[in-house]
Amino acid sequence: MSGLTRLTLAAWAASLMAAGALLPLVKPATWIFTAGFLLALQSGTGMLCRRVPLARPLTVGAQLLVGVLALTVVFAREQALLGFLPGPLAVQHVAELFRLGAEDVGTYAIPAPDTEGIRLMLVSGVLAIGLLVDVLAVTFRRAAPAGLPLLALYSVAAGLSGGGAGRLWFVLAAAGYLLLLLAEGRDRLSAWGRVFGGAQRTGRSGALVGTGASFAPVRTGRRIGAVAMGTALVVPLVLPGFSGGLLGTGGGGAAGGGGGGGGTIAAVNPLVSLQDNLRQPEDFEVLRYRTNALDNSDLYLRLVALDQFDGTSWKSSVRPIEAVPKSLPWPDGLAQSVRTAEVTSNFVASEGYDQKWLPMPFPAARVDIEGRWRFEPAGRMLVGDDKQTTKGVRYQVTSLDVRPTAEQLAQAGPAPDALLREYTKVPGSLPADVKETALEVTRGAADDYERAVRLQDWFSQDGGFRYDVDVTSGTGTEAISRFLKDKRGFCIHFSFSMAAMARTLGIPARVAVGFMPGTSQSDGSVSVGIRDAHAWPELYFEGAGWTRFEPTPSRGFTPAYTRQTSPTTGPTGPAQPSEAASARPSAAPSASESCPPEMRRLGECGQPAAAADDASSGGGTDFLKPVAWTLGILLALALPLTPLLWRTRIRARRLGPSGGALAVWREIGDTAWDYGLEPDDAQTPRRTAERIVRAGELTGAAAESVHRVARAVEETLYAPAPRPTAGLAADAARVRTAFHANATRGVRLRALLAPRSAARLHWSASTRWTTLKSRTPGLRGTS
Repeated sequence: MSGLTRLTLAAWAASLMAAGALLPLVKPATWIFTAGFLLALQSGTGMLCRRVPLARPLTVGAQLLVGVLALTVVFAREQALLGFLPGPLAVQHVAELFRLGAEDVGTYAIPAPDTEGIRLMLVSGVLAIGLLVDVLAVTFRRAAPAGLPLLALYSVAAGLSGGGAGRLWFVLAAAGYLLLLLAEGRDRLSAWGRVFGGAQRTGRSGALVGTGASFAPVRTGRRIGAVAMGTALVVPLVLPGFSGGLLGTGGGGAAGGGGGGGGTIAAVNPLVSLQDNLRQPEDFEVLRYRTNALDNSDLYLRLVALDQFDGTSWKSSVRPIEAVPKSLPWPDGLAQSVRTAEVTSNFVASEGYDQKWLPMPFPAARVDIEGRWRFEPAGRMLVGDDKQTTKGVRYQVTSLDVRPTAEQLAQAGPAPDALLREYTKVPGSLPADVKETALEVTRGAADDYERAVRLQDWFSQDGGFRYDVDVTSGTGTEAISRFLKDKRGFCIHFSFSMAAMARTLGIPARVAVGFMPGTSQSDGSVSVGIRDAHAWPELYFEGAGWTRFEPTPSRGFTPAYTRQTSPTTGPTGPAQPSEAASARPSAAPSASESCPPEMRRLGECGQPAAAADDASSGGGTDFLKPVAWTLGILLALALPLTPLLWRTRIRARRLGPSGGALAVWREIGDTAWDYGLEPDDAQTPRRTAERIVRAGELTGAAAESVHRVARAVEETLYAPAPRPTAGLAADAARVRTAFHANATRGVRLRALLAPRSAARLHWSASTRWTTLKSRTPGLRGTS
């Protein structure tokens, strides 16, 4: 095995071994096989180009091109031109995958599922690092600096896993780097033995003694390796941590990823856009539904439950997710003695409502929906996997209408210890006046139920609070204290303040975010608009489970179990799904120009008007864009072939009918140049012919052809009446064939793909530019 091959294999192995640190981040880890295969294609391309040999920039360009084509085949074959060329549709598809992958990185916790977007990010990242390592270590023969991209790859993996990439992965990455250093050192030492063998001296014992300077690069490489590995040990320890999603360790029991084998997920906090939704100048429909409940006032459509309060904000815990079961588990804490009734509702989401969380009545018992949806048991929520969102989906939910009585809630037993510990946590930064106010409001209450009702009534009726969406949003401890003093806010302030105060009283509490029941329409359907976005507290009572309260004044509906009189209406017969046009949502609204970025991130701005116009206009722009993309890609692919195309064109013109002896002579000179013999314009044609024959090792007819063309050139230059000589083009072709036969394979490929005589193209452009400057006064001063 040659030193070049050994070094290429070592660079490939080192990149792949360093990529092993990414394996714990995603399950299943089958992406590593795809990355290894594509990296082998990329490295093999570099090895072949270096054997030609091609110039270094051409080698790197060829590797990059092969990497791009390979990624196109694997991730965008259906959208690619001819199945492998990255056309405009393929580029758009890959860009969309990168966007989805970035969203998944911020959504899923470790270990994340192997979605297509995450797989693309991992594979393309390994290819990019592998290309850098190969270029530094093999193309430029600098293995020691190649440790820096390897270090970056390992450090990213260690940082994403919270510094817990594991000793095994560090040892594996370090072993790959050392393997690369050893391969490069062996290659260098073999070269030194050939070049500097005469400079070695013999010691008294007869052993060869180096000069000391010869081994300096080896010592330098070892030092750089030691620094790189030391940095790799330190960097993960000082990287900042992130909470939630793949960018952090999260909380709760998220690290395991078990619970159904579906990975884990951290909820996107919808509180950031809730205030913006309520401030929308125009209400627009997000979904429409039909239900068999005669009274839908308790049919709140819940998106997500926020159960962590860290003093800065309320957010959802990182928890395991699983496949959606045929029937959802019985709700936690709900006793069979509590009266329940099944309510069936059929939903159609608007095309303009693009959200990962599925709005559902709580607690849902069965969900009939198509697509890639996953179930989070603790919060009883459905979340879209990979590209799945609510956009335009149709689904049916059978939910439980839970009707506990005041007596049942008042007689509720203590909550389980684990649930009590988790859902009564409050941060140490919570101001003392929050608990003091809670104790003051609930003084004299006999039980937790009465305390909860007093808190609700104090916020909604007795405390002098006023609903105001223009109040500055905030979910931290200081915002709670300020809200209790100013007594102005909207549903966010009321819900998280009541939940925090309930926790200080020892009542398990969390905040739910979703939509109010909506507005009934004349056709019997119910329309839910963006202004129906709402937040409310859920408190846990053993026997009734998680129970909704409504502290926000002038918004929503007060639960019947907190009022003196309860309605007697109940659900009607089974709901019948309707396909009528009236059951469908209204057309997707156009986005307002004032749509805030937070709302755009949650996909609640609808489709931009300009985009909608473009999609419906059917004008010529949609046709011209793919054509422009295709032409641009073809031009980019043709750039490496420019020297070959130019050389073919020049040869055809010189040897054509209009070409004379001088043109044929120039072609023979450039042919010799392409095969390694640089031109010398100071020589006479006869001396140049002798030089070409000698350097090209031409014999027989080929040598005679060179001399015959040289004599024709002399006659053309010096004879009073030169006579045309026939067959000069055939002589030039014969000379080119002889040069090709005498050259090695690498020289042949170099002469074909990157001919040295293509430098005349640059010379010609420089001459024209100089002439243009001399003739144009405005350009004479330019450089």
